[in-house]
Amino acid sequence: MKKKTIVAVISALLLVSCQESINEKAAREAKLYTQKNCPALLAENIRIDSLAFEPASRTLHYYYTLSGTADTIVPSRQPAMREALLHDLKNTTIMKAYKDEGFNFAYTYRSEKNPEAIILDATFTKDDY
Repeated sequence: MKKKTIVAVISALLLVSCQESINEKAAREAKLYTQKNCPALLAENIRIDSLAFEPASRTLHYYYTLSGTADTIVPSRQPAMREALLHDLKNTTIMKAYKDEGFNFAYTYRSEKNPEAIILDATFTKDDY
């Protein structure tokens, strides 16, 4: 009987100690997503390059590259694109756990023609969504 109790207590302690924090989960999932899926073409002229978690600011940061017509059109449509990103963030259920924790979400779009040029850089906080 004592042996069963000890095994049960040790098992419970191991389960509790194996739980990861939401920050650890975000870092792990961002790294795994990048390793498995990036780079990937999301639309005709939009490629996701990586997803990173920035623990100091609790930000999930998406990095994209625009090519072709998107590379030239998007700069003139930044306000509309920013609104579209925010709309998608507000309506996604995939990020619910992170939104409930007040994470920030950042989106950086670079030009394929000129990789140093940032076409759009948008960050949303819990006050936004």
